[in-house]
Amino acid sequence: GAVEKVDIIDGSKIVPGDVVLGLASSGAHSNGYSLIRKIIERAGADMDAAFHGRPFRDVVMEPTRIYVKPMLAVMQAMPGVVMGMAHITGGGITENVPRVLPANVVAELRRDSWELPPVFQWLQTQGRVADAEMHRVFNCGVGMVVVVSAPDADRTVAQLNAAGETAWVIGDIRARNGDEAQTLLA
Repeated sequence: GAVEKVDIIDGSKIVPGDVVLGLASSGAHSNGYSLIRKIIERAGADMDAAFHGRPFRDVVMEPTRIYVKPMLAVMQAMPGVVMGMAHITGGGITENVPRVLPANVVAELRRDSWELPPVFQWLQTQGRVADAEMHRVFNCGVGMVVVVSAPDADRTVAQLNAAGETAWVIGDIRARNGDEAQTLLA
């Protein structure tokens, strides 16, 4: 059935030249909550204050977005197109993307290809958190990454957007040099 299809996408077919797509997160997705708590305490944030039109508490506690349905829709509409996917959970973007990559490649992500959501901007400013630490701890607005071949990228983004997701092309796969980190943000 459909679930086994998801399971066999293990990233083994990913090669240099492939493209990395990002799917928008709904918020922190249960990553980094100990740091979030520390920053909120230090900032003395009012949890009931309005933040971009909603109570701050609701923004911080926004439930994790689940991507199973849109991903299955893409796989059914475009069989064989998705070569790798990773939820950005239990850690940030630089810690989760490598889980889906073969050892001989690197995902180079372009920081300016998606917008850092306001809640992460607030956390970074209030907590004085360095970029590298933000990327290690938080999803920074990307809840899932999907790897496809370059010719399929635009079509896959369109399909995901049609399924109600916000998706972007956020980077490329290239050959790895020695034992360099497998996810780099430029």
